[in-house]
Amino acid sequence: MSKKIERNYLEINSLNDLKETRLTQNGFSFEKVEPENFQINKFFYKNVGKKHHWVDRLVWTDKNWIDYTTDNKVKTFIVKKDDELVGYFELIYHEEQNEVEIAYLGLLEEYHNKKIGSFLLSTAIKNAFLEKPQRVWVHTCSLDHKNALKNYIARGMKIFKKETVFV
Repeated sequence: MSKKIERNYLEINSLNDLKETRLTQNGFSFEKVEPENFQINKFFYKNVGKKHHWVDRLVWTDKNWIDYTTDNKVKTFIVKKDDELVGYFELIYHEEQNEVEIAYLGLLEEYHNKKIGSFLLSTAIKNAFLEKPQRVWVHTCSLDHKNALKNYIARGMKIFKKETVFV
């Protein structure tokens, strides 16, 4: 039996279009992962993705993870609450198209529904525009968090493509 998945591709073409959300809670910090640490990407991919059917990278070896995270096109950022990991996002700069893809973005489950996701997305978009791309884009699907699509739209992103796939 196949499962129907609705996939949406969204974009934002200017930082001026961002409807930014700031975090009003104390104790949160945001940082770029430097030097690269594939274990952080692997940890978040597995823990954020387990409820959202993120399976593509589960077969990756440590070498695959290292190759990915050390690629100059890839940048990883994390959010912490005090010293605890909260969430992350990965940006991929596609030089030939002059665009930045938000490849993965998510929070650990205990931080859901606390307005941190909108802050994380705002931060991802702002950091993506530091590369001066023509656009920043992302795709989300019906397997992702129930508020994911609403969050992207609320931050100023617009749907440019929709598709239905069966898995």
